[in-house]
Amino acid sequence: MMGRLCFAHKTALAPMVRVGTLPMRLLALDYGADIVYCEELIDIKMAQCERVVNDVLETVDFVAPDERVMFRTCSKEKGRVVFQMGTADPERALVVAKLVENDVAAVDVNMGCPKEYSTKGGMGSALLSDPEKIEAILSTLVNGISKPVTCKIRILSTDTVNLVKRIEKTGVAAIAVHGRMKEERPRHPVHCDYIQAVAESVSIPVIANGGSSDIVKTFEDIEKFRAAAGASSVMLARAAMWNPSIFRQQGALSVEEVMEDYIRYVSMNYGNNYEVFGMTDFYNKTKAELEARKAALQTNGDQTEQPTHEDDLITMPVRFERRDYPPQITPKMYLLEWSRKEKLDQPVYETEQRTQDRAFQSTVIIDNKKYRSALWEKSKKFAEQAAAIVCLRTLGLPEGRIGEEHSGLVNKRKRDDKKCAALDDSESAARKRHTSEVPQEEEEEMICRTKVVNGVCGQTTR
Repeated sequence: MMGRLCFAHKTALAPMVRVGTLPMRLLALDYGADIVYCEELIDIKMAQCERVVNDVLETVDFVAPDERVMFRTCSKEKGRVVFQMGTADPERALVVAKLVENDVAAVDVNMGCPKEYSTKGGMGSALLSDPEKIEAILSTLVNGISKPVTCKIRILSTDTVNLVKRIEKTGVAAIAVHGRMKEERPRHPVHCDYIQAVAESVSIPVIANGGSSDIVKTFEDIEKFRAAAGASSVMLARAAMWNPSIFRQQGALSVEEVMEDYIRYVSMNYGNNYEVFGMTDFYNKTKAELEARKAALQTNGDQTEQPTHEDDLITMPVRFERRDYPPQITPKMYLLEWSRKEKLDQPVYETEQRTQDRAFQSTVIIDNKKYRSALWEKSKKFAEQAAAIVCLRTLGLPEGRIGEEHSGLVNKRKRDDKKCAALDDSESAARKRHTSEVPQEEEEEMICRTKVVNGVCGQTTR
């Protein structure tokens, strides 16, 4: 099929935990690698992620609920990056594959890693003892996404050929074979004869892996390893980790040159700061460019976050960031005050939870209209705040962000707070104790409940 990644006659950067990040992958591509694999990413963690376009870094980030970037990619590698996942569950694997498929060239299932962090959940090389589960996972992926699906295995003491024949029948585009058994380590010799037997038994490309210590020391050795294993392609791990310029047809660069190239990628585009190797001027220039790009995006932010109208529902891709608001001020408070000022019924929030990652999305109903953020949040409270933001921005109302001009809603809140201060000593002490025990984002609910005592406002509708 036109545009699909081909795995025949290629050299590839192997998946390596804590090594195969975006700067390393881009560096390998620059030096001549045809395909790059990301580090193994576990399906449970990835299923909780949200796809976020990072306009400052010009990347696509998959962000976990704790705001860690689990996977980051960019347009430069889009047609050549393979997303490798650790999984032991067909349906969860499909959820993750669908999440990333539009930003990667292929999806790979790790069936070769012998380390405990992979095998303890039935993933990695643990799958080699369960061919039925292997078939279920791969068949589900092949039938469920539009991109090629591959897998990476280790050899078995017996029946490796039978296993790969079963794998081929699932419809995978290629098989990467590490020429060691799961009990063996790099100090053990690579079994090229096993890889050759696999290559001769199937019609799809076989990618040879495991030759870094025994065979591959230079660019020319890549072809020697391919020929010795009888494989279509070669995948390099440790040889590339030691010096990724091993992919250069013109010969490897010095480690110092490679480090400088790596640092340029890290400093220039992907969020880390390195002022070393005499590169301070380059770093300062790059930092200034990123800050200017960020400022321009923030200036144009209101233009990019346009509401979408569908029947009686208005949506907008916004997220609630607690740090953007002063203490004890939230968008829900502003929306509540506005509704009271306009003599409308109080806002009603309806929240749903997504099963695969337990994320939340809320809809706020006010004046017979519904408002919702298109993004899912990590908590019910944050989802409600995001819905309130959509409503306030659609109506052109202030939301309480730091740096916003003062509004009558803020002044009204301060006057009401003075009324609340007239509570008797016992009520005030109880409220103080309660306040210290709840998250900041619940502040507006506490204030409303306190006001019920004085008859200032009704209880928030939940």
